[in-house]
Amino acid sequence: MPEVLLLDREYAEKLDAADPLAGYRDRFLLEDPALIYLNGNSLGALPRATLARMETVFRAEWGAALARSWDHWVDLPARAGDVVGELIGAAAGQVIVTDNTTVNLYKLASAALDMRPGRHVIITDHDNFPSDRYVLAGLAAQRGAELRMLDTDINEGLDPDLVRAAVDEDTALVSLSHVAYRSGALADMAGITAIVHQAGALMLWDLCHSVGAVPVYLDGCDADLAVGCTYKYLNAGPGAPAFAYVCARLREVLRQPIWGWFSQRDQFDMGPGYDPAPGMAKFMTGTPSIPGTAAVEEGARLLLEAGIAPMRDKSMLLTAYLIELADARLVPLGCTVATPREAGRRGGHVSFCHPDAERIVARLADDGVITDYRTPDRFRFGLSPLTTRFTDVWDATEAARALIEGESYG
Repeated sequence: MPEVLLLDREYAEKLDAADPLAGYRDRFLLEDPALIYLNGNSLGALPRATLARMETVFRAEWGAALARSWDHWVDLPARAGDVVGELIGAAAGQVIVTDNTTVNLYKLASAALDMRPGRHVIITDHDNFPSDRYVLAGLAAQRGAELRMLDTDINEGLDPDLVRAAVDEDTALVSLSHVAYRSGALADMAGITAIVHQAGALMLWDLCHSVGAVPVYLDGCDADLAVGCTYKYLNAGPGAPAFAYVCARLREVLRQPIWGWFSQRDQFDMGPGYDPAPGMAKFMTGTPSIPGTAAVEEGARLLLEAGIAPMRDKSMLLTAYLIELADARLVPLGCTVATPREAGRRGGHVSFCHPDAERIVARLADDGVITDYRTPDRFRFGLSPLTTRFTDVWDATEAARALIEGESYG
């Protein structure tokens, strides 16, 4: 197609008109029609169904039924976990919604290390999300283990050959992110998991930037463990509970380190000793957030209704369109595309490098375009397929171009 058509806003309007998921935008509470929100990879928009569910949770369940609601609240983390499990390729009974990602990572990493006694190496990469690195460093310090850090390319992401070269007979655990938080680079889950298993180690995946954005097949990849948050593409709200996945072959043998009363068998017997509950309940800790867990269930249901395959198709079109516009409008102004150009190698966001990235993000926000900044020099456009329009991508790119050129920047 001639470049002039691609760069014209009418082309974006035609893409929106042909978008089979366009109607889902109305399923979210987006009250400012002038706002361009490209930060769903940090905090997803509020589904209208969640508002209705909260009315039920607060008025009918908490307000009217009060403590009697625990008759069905008590199983909500497992029910919501099974809904999330459908999004990440996990059969029922392997996912629980509980705690936050950092706590879940600690629980599963610690349990995995206990499963590999005599091994003393934990592997992650320098570009993994900070909480992941901090948790693993803390565990290594507590146990006198070695934390082996991979030097991954900050833009291109994880090279399976780096993992192959790093694992050995002393490796207990490898913990990596499926989608890199800075660049959006997508890792080869199946290939890397197979490499880790060949070394006799366990594999723990962080799905924070992939659940709801890219297809995930945990069972199909023979994954061991995974964690993830729900407030990004799952749209469950700020601070919503995270989830933990433990494959069926490990579920009954792993013992997590934080023994709380919600992970106790027959919890209301209030027994003197700890006896872990069967199944995924043993990976809980204390009393769960009922409103937060209900919001997770609603967000996951909405994504399942839309379908992960159609969402992925639109996501790849959105990110490809953004990169094409950026090549024409932003790259000549000193921006660098910091996300893999091959659609199958990236998640749902696109990053750009610019020496003044932090200020660009702030000034875009002043103009009603919400993006975000990540060190050292990049701004990210998070494109949530159920809420992001192609015209949003065009308008945001034009706003960034104007700022960088100096029309309203300085």
